[in-house]
Amino acid sequence: MRKSYNIVSSGTLSRDENSILHESKDGVKRRIPIETVDEINIFSDLSITTKFLNLISQYEIPVHFFNYYGFYTGSFMPRKRNISGYLIVEQVRHYLDTEKRLYLAKAFVDGAIFNMVRNMKEYDSTFEEVKEIEKIWGRINEVQNIEELMSVEGAVRKLYYKSFSKIIKNFTFQKRVKRPPVDPVNTLISFLNSLMYTTVLTEVYKTHLEPTISYLHEPSEKRYSLALDIAEIFKPMVCDKVLFRLTNLGMIKEEDIECENDICYLTENGKKKVIKEFSDKLLTTIYHRTLKRNVSYREMIRFECYKLIRHVLNDEIYKPLKAWW
Repeated sequence: MRKSYNIVSSGTLSRDENSILHESKDGVKRRIPIETVDEINIFSDLSITTKFLNLISQYEIPVHFFNYYGFYTGSFMPRKRNISGYLIVEQVRHYLDTEKRLYLAKAFVDGAIFNMVRNMKEYDSTFEEVKEIEKIWGRINEVQNIEELMSVEGAVRKLYYKSFSKIIKNFTFQKRVKRPPVDPVNTLISFLNSLMYTTVLTEVYKTHLEPTISYLHEPSEKRYSLALDIAEIFKPMVCDKVLFRLTNLGMIKEEDIECENDICYLTENGKKKVIKEFSDKLLTTIYHRTLKRNVSYREMIRFECYKLIRHVLNDEIYKPLKAWW
């Protein structure tokens, strides 16, 4: 089975016949058979050869880059072979048609809110934030444009993050601060969300979808915004679950996060811990009631892409994934 490879230590990446060779700065060599690679995430300072790039391009393997602080900086996406001009045209139609775009945008937000509320109820169904969110939730059906929808989503997410102070143990958390993260919990949230973005981007890349055409987030020149749309659904059920596990079980400690000049970031050891838990969560399987077999969270992300394809091709109305387990 192909899987993600995460490289945290510095060194070089090159080609060794039909394998990827990672040689760390201290001389340790690691050979990775190309057939086992799904995507590569690089969190360190690496030298890369053109032979390596040619090899991963041949096998259509995306490479995602993160900087010293763990912030996502960009991706190397091999030339897509899964191209459908007809699907791209239909994606654009759904973007240009206000009603069609708004339907999809509302679906992404609805799925995200459902999964956020589910997380809170697992810890305490009497949370005041749950009641407040459920009052706001119904306003989704009333909004007339994307700006109003984003306002509703922002209000819900603010309440959701407010509940974190009651859920998370061993660390204090006051409010969500993105740029830059100013405390350990914000650092973990940002890092995990970046991992989810690149994971979704890899799964979108495997389909015929055009990743720059989105519906909730405005398409732009500097991001694959469709991955942001789909990631909204999965951040609560994957990223936040991993966050709660890391903090509440004491798996992440103060020494795993460094803070300087009003910015906090994970140490190399801290990144390894978070990446392992995130990767393990993606491989966790749930029994799928329709397929009648176990599927992993990563597979569910790809299925969400296929559901979106069927919707824009008018084969099946898109319904966001809402955790039933």
